[in-house]
Amino acid sequence: MIRSDAMEVSDLRRRIRAAIEAARVRAADRRARTDGATRAYEQFLEAIGVPAFHTMANALVGEGHRFKVTTPGQAARLTSERSADDFIEMSLDTNRDVPAVVLVSQRGRGRRMVSVERILREDPDIAALAEEDVVSALLEELVPLIER
Repeated sequence: MIRSDAMEVSDLRRRIRAAIEAARVRAADRRARTDGATRAYEQFLEAIGVPAFHTMANALVGEGHRFKVTTPGQAARLTSERSADDFIEMSLDTNRDVPAVVLVSQRGRGRRMVSVERILREDPDIAALAEEDVVSALLEELVPLIER
């Protein structure tokens, strides 16, 4: 028995082709956003991000808190010299639909690790990130690391 409301194969194939084309367009748009965000982030990291991390580390040492700065890959990391498990890292997350600069802080509490991730800025606003944005975010995330 043939149903009268059955979808025609030609209609289904047309819809599949449209879905495939829409996926291609979305993927191309995403690649373009990611490329632009990566370029903006690299410029920001070199000119503002890493220097802000170094300034923060130097100020912390002056206050008796030993921290060091490393730059693994395309990230900046402020790590406590007391425990390598206590750190704050800034990086570009391109796995999101809209790329974003994220700040991840991790600290040990006994055997338990506490990790917090927050977005500093999403594309296309990455290029507008300023030193004050980085310093303010670092200060907020530092409190749990230095309050012990």
